[in-house]
Amino acid sequence: MAIDLQIENISKSFGELELFSDISFTVEERQRIGLVARNGKGKSTLLKIIAGEEPWDNGKITLRNGVRVGYLEQEPEFASEVTVIEACLQRSGKADIIARYEKALETGSDDLQHLMEEMDRLDAWDYENRVKQVLSKLKINDFSQPVKELSGGQKKRVALAAVLIEQPDLMILDEPTNHLDIEMVEWLEDYLSRMTGSLLMVTHDRYFLDNVCNEIIEIDDTQVYRYKGNYSYFLQKREERLQNLAAETARARNLLRTELDWMRRQPQARAHKAKYRIEAFYKLEEKAAAMRDDSKVSLEIKSQYIGNKIFVMNALSKSFDEKVIAKDFYYTFARYEKLGIVGNNGTGKSTFIKMLLGKVAPDSGTIEVGETVKWGYYSQEGLSFNEEMKVIDVVKDIAEVIPVAGKMLTASQFLQHFLFPPEKQYSYVYKLSGGEKRRLYLCTVLMSNPNFLVLDEPTNDLDIETLQVLEEYLYDFKGCVIVVSHDRYFMDRVVDHLFVFHGDGNVQDFPGNYTQYRLEAKGKNSERYEKASNSQSPIANNQKVKTEQKRRLSFKEKRELEDLEKLLPELEAEKAQLEALLSGGATQADDIAKASKRYQEVQDALDEAELRWLELSEVGE
Repeated sequence: MAIDLQIENISKSFGELELFSDISFTVEERQRIGLVARNGKGKSTLLKIIAGEEPWDNGKITLRNGVRVGYLEQEPEFASEVTVIEACLQRSGKADIIARYEKALETGSDDLQHLMEEMDRLDAWDYENRVKQVLSKLKINDFSQPVKELSGGQKKRVALAAVLIEQPDLMILDEPTNHLDIEMVEWLEDYLSRMTGSLLMVTHDRYFLDNVCNEIIEIDDTQVYRYKGNYSYFLQKREERLQNLAAETARARNLLRTELDWMRRQPQARAHKAKYRIEAFYKLEEKAAAMRDDSKVSLEIKSQYIGNKIFVMNALSKSFDEKVIAKDFYYTFARYEKLGIVGNNGTGKSTFIKMLLGKVAPDSGTIEVGETVKWGYYSQEGLSFNEEMKVIDVVKDIAEVIPVAGKMLTASQFLQHFLFPPEKQYSYVYKLSGGEKRRLYLCTVLMSNPNFLVLDEPTNDLDIETLQVLEEYLYDFKGCVIVVSHDRYFMDRVVDHLFVFHGDGNVQDFPGNYTQYRLEAKGKNSERYEKASNSQSPIANNQKVKTEQKRRLSFKEKRELEDLEKLLPELEAEKAQLEALLSGGATQADDIAKASKRYQEVQDALDEAELRWLELSEVGE
């Protein structure tokens, strides 16, 4: 099979931040590859590099002769004065030839024959109609509307339509499901599954990855790993890889303990030890010290107490002109209820929750909120940080200390729970990736310890690992949750019933998750959703296993590890002093005897402390 794209030893860094180093892989014809990694690890940057939008440090990128590339960026931009249809035509490169052909028809130009041949060559005869068909599938129906009047989500859909209609040989898509409702996601899923070209994409939608991709490439610790299968297969094989890596590291550390003992014997005679064994020791030490960054977002935030009276809606009605959002709507929230809101774009989901929060007034009806309710609102529009602020200052502007799980954390400590190490905390917001900004926003929402969470599209731009942690947090959350999301897997994991917005004020209360709703809506004849809803699926199993297998350090063990990290350098310093004393610094026999005795005590304490430090470090990784 022909190779569409070849990546050879590509590296990319931003200052001291190394995203990937000497990575190589190929994209073959008809391959559909999903690219996964944590936020800030270079997924979007790699796509930009391949698309020719970003320089790289070294390495080589080779495209097969004649391969046409279509690229959907995360935040597409258009010329301000063009219409929707013009934007699609311009991106395709066909706008000029179509305009020249139409003008030649009007004027009877001698160039008409040549232009007809160009129209044939570019397959442009019915291009405009095909663009309109795809735009309609993506719920863009006003083709003459200026692009500058569109929302960010609508611009993304216009850009997606332009890429799809072009039918490139290699399609590069950065978060194509963002801003799509579930109906559009399912249509796109089917479209990409049937396409004849190759595909390289980044998406957080796990069902989408599972149903579309036949290979997963993971960026981890600046390297790439390939998995020949869908997302479920990737989860299984990744877990095996990490277990093998952990076992190999554990063997290296066990051997290192033996070698440490050998190296310490007869400290004054190290020069006479076998050179090869000393060199092997240092290699082993390096291998044993090579720790993976397995840290995860830690959501140990406990919600405040929530009373029995939560939220009551009485005869709630709302409309904008002829668009009805709700009509005589009644509902009473129960304690610990987890509600999902789904429906096509434009049916009023976001307006509905803004009305519940008091940000939009209803036309009629009342909303009663319990006295103990403390809101936490994560909105699509809430990402509005001052880009020139440092990350730590964003949090400090809200609170200097944050109560977490019965203790108080400083702003810096709290940020570390969200995978912002000290060096990242003092970086400016504008230097963060889109996903890191979303993670910071989630941090600011949760730090106030809310007991009623309202999350409007929380999955956009968050990496899959953060989503998994958020799902576990919401599952155990001792409060109420409302989620508006087009992420089917996320909804299946988190909510226990749905409000389905059908439009025109028709809101259905469905007692189940999203997959159950789709099975019922489709007459339970959809094999794809039946597979997705299977509780024994590899995706669900993997997450469950990881949750069960992961052991964290207790509070007491964390304190012990901190104390050991202080004690070890003190013991090393004392040992060095004693060695100097025994090497000639002491002249009295009593002093020499005392120093020798103390040296053995320090050596024993050092050995014991190092072994205990290694044990605790292995658990804490």
